[in-house]
Amino acid sequence: MVSVSTAYSTSTYYKAASSAGAATGSPSSRATSSAAVATDQGATSVTLSDAAVAALANKDFATVLADTHSKLMLLLKDADRTSPLQDGKLALDLSSLDHRELFAMASNDGFNPDEQDAAGLEMQRRFEAALSGPAALAKVTGNYSALYKAAAEYLDSLGSEEKAGADWIEGRAAVTDAQKQLLTDPKTLPDAGEHDPVALYLAVVEAGEQVQPQPIVDVAATARKTLDALYAEASATGKAPTFNKATTVGTYIDMSRFESRVLSAIVLDTSGIFKTEEISAANAALRGKSGAALLAGFQSAAKSSDPTAFSQNIMSIFGSMSVEERQAVGWSDQFYQAAVDSYTSTSKLTQMFAEAGGDSTGFMALMGR
Repeated sequence: MVSVSTAYSTSTYYKAASSAGAATGSPSSRATSSAAVATDQGATSVTLSDAAVAALANKDFATVLADTHSKLMLLLKDADRTSPLQDGKLALDLSSLDHRELFAMASNDGFNPDEQDAAGLEMQRRFEAALSGPAALAKVTGNYSALYKAAAEYLDSLGSEEKAGADWIEGRAAVTDAQKQLLTDPKTLPDAGEHDPVALYLAVVEAGEQVQPQPIVDVAATARKTLDALYAEASATGKAPTFNKATTVGTYIDMSRFESRVLSAIVLDTSGIFKTEEISAANAALRGKSGAALLAGFQSAAKSSDPTAFSQNIMSIFGSMSVEERQAVGWSDQFYQAAVDSYTSTSKLTQMFAEAGGDSTGFMALMGR
């Protein structure tokens, strides 16, 4: 296992500002892979149109830098802050920055040290968020394949400038090496060297040094400002804001565009700043997201030959959720334990069936699938 001190000094995804500068100065017109910003911070989830994605991809890096600076100044102004950090921790929601903009902020001397460190922490937070669910699953199953697959997909989604840097190249090569090792032994943590970002992540988790999410009260405060701004926009057009999707006279406020943790902050309303109709709309949107995740997990499992697939999907989803999200949607520890128990018992039955001379296909048939 790579030590935590090594993790903080060698990987872009841990304290990225200290090493990202080596990869700047390589503008490209290739597209970024992500068309959405969806994080555990206090902001709405914004899905971009194909045209908007193309426009972002065609920006030269100098333009990206200028745009990032302008966006950061606006974010600081709206939050009434002079720094994105407080006591060395993220104090500003950076989720509206795409991968290229975040990398620009982390890697360029045009941003001060606090801003660079904040971008590095946000990069780390996003990487950790991408691995949290698969890591929770690996802890139960002992199989690391899905964890490294998630890391590979995340790295491949990053911007072209970041991919040109030594950190990305070495990290991606390490993940590829690890995946090759897992083909023959999926239940042994691979030894892919000091640049393996998954090993670094696991070391940081073990030490309890992950980037902490924005406090839920701050998420709620941002959500309050966002809703008020949406109401003001609606009123400016002469149409009353409403949560009724079928409205023909008002402006529909679509809560489903808010990220799950934001919806959770509204539903829990620990500060008492939301109206009953706002809480109700947020609750409906959050349960819709939760239901969609469960349905996707079920449909994926139905296509699998693994009888434990649905239990594994639930464990992964649960592991990727914040405490507040679980509380707001009603996903208790007992619910998670039921998934673990189901996985354990089904795995045992499958093993016993195989030892008796059957196979997984026969076991699935026996279960009526």
